[in-house]
Amino acid sequence: MQRSTVLTAFQRAAALFLSAMILTAGWAQDASQVPSAPSSQVQAQPAPPSKSQPFDVKEYANPQSHFPNPVGPYTPRHVAPPNLANTPRIDQLLRDGKLYISMNDAVALALENNLDIAIARYNLNIADTDIWRAKAGSSILGVNSGIVQNTPGGGVGGLGTQVGSGQGGTSVAAGGAGTGSGGLVVSTLGSGPLITSFDPILTGTVQLDRDKSLCSNPFCVPTEQNTATANFGYAQGFQWGTNLAVAFNNSRVTNPSAISELLPAVNTNFRAQLTQHLLQGFGFAPNTRFIQIAKNNREISDVAFRLQITSTVDQIENMYWDLVFAYENVRVQKEQLAFAQKTLSDNQKQVQIGTLAPIEVVRAQSTVATNQQTLTLALTNLELEQLLMKNALSRTLVDPVLADAEVIPTSTMELSTEEALAPTQDLVNDALAHRPELAESRINLSNTEISNKAIRSALLPTVDLFAYYSGTGLGGVQNQNYTCLHPVGSCTNFTPFPTTSYGSALDQLVNSTAPDKGAGISINIPLRNRAAQATQVRSEFEYRQAQLRIQQIENQVRIEVRNAQFGVQQNRASVNSAQAAVDLARQSLDAEQKKYALGASTSTLVLQNQAAMTQAEVTLVSAKAAYEKAEVELDRAIGLLLDHAGIQIADAERGEVTHAPNVPHVVARPAEPTAPANPPAQPQQ
Repeated sequence: MQRSTVLTAFQRAAALFLSAMILTAGWAQDASQVPSAPSSQVQAQPAPPSKSQPFDVKEYANPQSHFPNPVGPYTPRHVAPPNLANTPRIDQLLRDGKLYISMNDAVALALENNLDIAIARYNLNIADTDIWRAKAGSSILGVNSGIVQNTPGGGVGGLGTQVGSGQGGTSVAAGGAGTGSGGLVVSTLGSGPLITSFDPILTGTVQLDRDKSLCSNPFCVPTEQNTATANFGYAQGFQWGTNLAVAFNNSRVTNPSAISELLPAVNTNFRAQLTQHLLQGFGFAPNTRFIQIAKNNREISDVAFRLQITSTVDQIENMYWDLVFAYENVRVQKEQLAFAQKTLSDNQKQVQIGTLAPIEVVRAQSTVATNQQTLTLALTNLELEQLLMKNALSRTLVDPVLADAEVIPTSTMELSTEEALAPTQDLVNDALAHRPELAESRINLSNTEISNKAIRSALLPTVDLFAYYSGTGLGGVQNQNYTCLHPVGSCTNFTPFPTTSYGSALDQLVNSTAPDKGAGISINIPLRNRAAQATQVRSEFEYRQAQLRIQQIENQVRIEVRNAQFGVQQNRASVNSAQAAVDLARQSLDAEQKKYALGASTSTLVLQNQAAMTQAEVTLVSAKAAYEKAEVELDRAIGLLLDHAGIQIADAERGEVTHAPNVPHVVARPAEPTAPANPPAQPQQ
């Protein structure tokens, strides 16, 4: 009965201690997260989105806690597979097997379906997980801040781009050095004193042991010892450089063969120790460096995502004008072929009646064949541009209707009258305030400064102040069956020990019955300290490099803005020149046709003038497309491409456009969208 009572008391005490440790861990975790939680994070954890729901960036903004689910932190979370179906918007634009899209439609479809944006979208949640790690006291893994540019079709920027080529894409590397996974390896970013886990750690050992020995000679006594052990520990670090360690050990020993007054014997001891760093590792700066860097990296992820949207929208707009150019080129080439075919027909009739030499028919046939080849090239280029556009605006082309659909642009290139350009310095100031690359570099400079403070702390000797208290308790039940195995005197003269309960043994831990308490200072001074010095000096050099990098990017931005402004002016002049050339070619062709009707010219000269006019029209269409691209490039260079287009970053994050874009410099067709004049057709044989 006494043994059962002791066991029951022991079990209750162990259960209460375990429950207290779990509650303390949960409270400590919640308390450490509340003051530093970003305002953008939400407390509730909604259910995982279905395939019909938009992407929810905030769903994984916070880790799971013990409340209301006690085993939540130990349960894996499922991330829904990517949705590979196109959004309903693309079906709404399909009519009669053709995809009618305006420039605004193209941008909206890209925000919803483009895979470059979809891939970059996950970086926002990846950056959130780094914040979780940092709040737990762990090092961070880093976030990839580079943009994804795997959509073929058009390069970013209008300067130097081959209009209508439809070949390949341009890979653009974003800023953000030191934020990737290799940043903490190849640089000193993140270096500093070791950090103890901010998440409480509860340890425990429950063990039953039976030890029985055999005798090797006739004079020994066989022994048998049964031991029950229940040990628990609690450890936690704090952000100001304090470490707490608590140990609570219990053992119950029974040894029927031993000469012992207390059987079973209960031993318990308790020890709590606080350690405070005084030099190295003291204060918030070195101990919260990963938290601050992780939050800055989350901000870099937002900036990098904006840069991704800017680059993708820039590319989509360039591809759209390439598609418009391809249609206009087909129209011009079809007109030239039709004129050459009509000339051939007229020449054949004149040869039949004997008023024209047969060689003129051969020349006309050669011109028709050449024009047919040119039209074939224009048609295949148009088909390629349509395919590239559909690929950029959709997640998949497995739908045969979409795969075979013609893409009909409903926005045209209509140039307004000469507009006054803003002063160059105003454009430069806009660029310096809005370019994402500069924002990334400035945040990275802040990360380097945070890291340098921790590195300077690691340069100091280690001086720790510690204080501890421990107590020991002893309890057990008096052995009523005590006998003398080898009596020296009368065994009836011993004084029996009083029976001590487990509760009394626990009281002994804190009532100074058998205390062990004290305080002290531990010192660790590395002589010469060369490793820490090297790290600290290198961190300073890296900081100065980062400062120069910002200046270098600012200089580059200034050049890009001026280049883009020059591009708008030059391409506007090219449009005016091309328009004048078209007017001249048209009048020259008209004059040559009149002379030919009067017999003062030949069909060869007429065809030459027709070819000159066709080339002038192609040059004009190309110049207009280049001008539109130059306008896009200027908006990108000053960092206001998204603002001028009315694009909401929140829509891009969700993958669902609720605010229709309004791209400038675009004129929609006034009537119901239809195919451009003279839609593509196979050349006549």
